[in-house]
Amino acid sequence: MMAYLNSTVSFEKMLMKFISEEDPMQSMLKWLCERLMEAEVESKLCAEKSERNKERQGYRSGYRVRRFDTRMGTMYLMVPKIRNGGYIPFFVEAKKRSEAALMNVIQEAYVTGVSTRKIDKLTKTLGIESISRSQVSAITKDLNEQVEAFRSRKLEATYPVLWVDALYERIRDNQRVKNMAVLVVTGINLEGKRDILAVEPMYEESAATYTKVFDQLKERGLEKVWLVVSDAHKGLVKAAREAFLGCSWQLCKVHFMRNILAHVSGKNKKSFAEKLKQIWLQPDYESAQKYANTFMNDHEVQYPQAISMLEEGLEESLQFFSFQEIDARKISSTNLLERLNREIRRRTRVVGIFPSMDSYVRLVTSYLIEYSEDWSSGRSYINPKIITELQLQLAKTA
Repeated sequence: MMAYLNSTVSFEKMLMKFISEEDPMQSMLKWLCERLMEAEVESKLCAEKSERNKERQGYRSGYRVRRFDTRMGTMYLMVPKIRNGGYIPFFVEAKKRSEAALMNVIQEAYVTGVSTRKIDKLTKTLGIESISRSQVSAITKDLNEQVEAFRSRKLEATYPVLWVDALYERIRDNQRVKNMAVLVVTGINLEGKRDILAVEPMYEESAATYTKVFDQLKERGLEKVWLVVSDAHKGLVKAAREAFLGCSWQLCKVHFMRNILAHVSGKNKKSFAEKLKQIWLQPDYESAQKYANTFMNDHEVQYPQAISMLEEGLEESLQFFSFQEIDARKISSTNLLERLNREIRRRTRVVGIFPSMDSYVRLVTSYLIEYSEDWSSGRSYINPKIITELQLQLAKTA
């Protein structure tokens, strides 16, 4: 107990020392990095500093100064040297893909003639004092290969559910700045785990664009899809149904409600919305249809445009009821992608205007690779037992 109290007091003294520094957070990070390096070297050598033992695997050889760029700024670390063998700290050895992708944006900015002032501003958002073209090239050397390998990798034959949505960003096209889109397709496999299946540039919203994306997925191994969830993008539904025979389309209920409410006046919008959303909270398809019919009869005179839109898209917005064993909140909307998109926008905001579509695709893909890796090693998004049961049911009715 006394040892714990002494260590607590010691730590408190260190905190007070950090607080007195010009940049307390950076000082704390520097201290932590140097302690981690000492622990890593001790582990590699199987001995503490100056310790004599039979298990020792080597000897130290002083220190060297190593520059380390972080989001908190540039630090200069005292890196331990190992005699007759190099040592690179685990946290310096490889830059994160996302950091490398941002570096790639900087590289393209150099090539396309973006002002030095804007480049300096972008590098400072990464916590870097300054950077040269050669440094950028070195950091981004392997990024293109990683991104292309991810975008062209082999897929599984069946992904029961696909979510499709687009990310929009300002991108430079020669002298013009355009609002352009990247299409993101996410799916769940038979183990119930999420995965990023496609990150593709969209130059126009049409059936041909979506057909091309779905054809590419099939070329990479995808054969069977049960349900596609998306907003009412022009041409998407036709392309999905032609590409994956027998699949259903779920119109995102969130986007659908939003579009309906655009035709309702302000003072009544809240009460109208509360009643409207009850359609998708019903226990089954028949109950939802019955409630919707009553709702439409009650409001068609006052809000003809809203009710007309509801009537037109109702059937497609209720397709999730065909898979009642799956949590409706997960397959009745594109909320899964909306959350992902918000996080990506937060992280790409530092760039402002992208120098090219390629640079935007690389950066978005680098972020999505990280999510894909986390999902593959994490918990299932949908219980795999439920998916197996549904697969057997669908096989009987096929």
